Amino acid sequence: MQSPSKFSSGSASTTTPAACRLQGWADLPEGLLQSIIPLLGSFLELLALAATCRSWRSAFSSYPSKSTFCTLLPPLLVRPHIKVRAPHLPSRSDDSVKLRTCQVLDLANLRTALRCQIPKETFEMLHFAGSSYGQLICGGGRNCVVVDVFTGAKVLPPQLPLRFSEDTYFFSGMLTAPLTSHNAHLVVCAALKQGSTQRSLLDWPVGSDSWSELWLNGSRIEQIVEFNGQFIALDYKYRLHTLSLAPQLGLQEIATVWWDDMDECPYLRPWLVVCGDMLLIVDHYIILSFDGAPVNYKAYRLDMSTVPAVWVEVEKLENHVLFIGSDVRSPAFSCVSPGRWGKRNNCLYYAYYDVPWVLHGLGDEADAVWDPDNDDDIVFKRNWYTQLQPFWVYPSMFYADADGK
Repeated sequence: MQSPSKFSSGSASTTTPAACRLQGWADLPEGLLQSIIPLLGSFLELLALAATCRSWRSAFSSYPSKSTFCTLLPPLLVRPHIKVRAPHLPSRSDDSVKLRTCQVLDLANLRTALRCQIPKETFEMLHFAGSSYGQLICGGGRNCVVVDVFTGAKVLPPQLPLRFSEDTYFFSGMLTAPLTSHNAHLVVCAALKQGSTQRSLLDWPVGSDSWSELWLNGSRIEQIVEFNGQFIALDYKYRLHTLSLAPQLGLQEIATVWWDDMDECPYLRPWLVVCGDMLLIVDHYIILSFDGAPVNYKAYRLDMSTVPAVWVEVEKLENHVLFIGSDVRSPAFSCVSPGRWGKRNNCLYYAYYDVPWVLHGLGDEADAVWDPDNDDDIVFKRNWYTQLQPFWVYPSMFYADADGK
């Protein structure tokens, strides 16, 4: 590629414009570089720009709305069970922890192989609790660890309260904000051991030296999402609660009415996902047919304009697609305008173990999207797994906007 220094304005004037005095591509104005950023069509292109040189990285870092890419582009799919060769990468982290190099897929650019390195202790010694803002959250015994999926940077919270032991079981875990934010909290739901009814919701303000604890009286929190400035928690009976962090940790149930006047959620293991300006609950039911899709996913949105709030069926997601993993602790994502990266809307990508993903249509479009060549033995039920399953993630660098929030 020709250097900018090779271009001449043909003028001998000593008042040469600044653009003509550039010594190389590294000297391109920050404003010009930032005008290019929203035109890029995949995470690989964004990462390549940020890695070009110090000045380009600075332009990317100061770009004021990087988080918009977390809705305009699909998340990356990390396949931790697929080990790939990377002889040029270190086999250990800076603190001598063994690393496993895993396959990463980008739906917007499948021609280029990606990879990430995850500490082997995540597979061998710790339990997956969740992921948020590009961070993997794991725990074992009284210890939690937060690890950046792509940089390997690690944060170690203080140990859990003394009554927890080596048998601690983690039902869920999430960050309320990027780690760089001044008000980030790590929230986990844990039990003294798997099967125990002694369960707690625990909150660690990032950077503090202790946890807050809320006893759950036999219940458990399976998922927490942020929606319209509130944190909303889903418990094991699929009731909704608002989560408050200050002045003290607390849950307040949201009165809701299920569709068709049902007293309780008819789904087996539904999940929440924020999709544009909607909070959705989604799950599938088996179709007893030998033709077309074997399952049908349906979405319902929460209408909070009434008291109690009402779940209302969403027949189409219009210009959105959804992404979900097989582990109940892995977060779900939505993306707008999939046509930007060559895919159709009103679909759901289910991350799978053997094949990278299974594509589903939603509602009446189930058959239109289903691939009849899919394996008949594919299981669609979400569950808690002892081994880290494939999960969708957006890199942490896309959450840190210029103001650090």
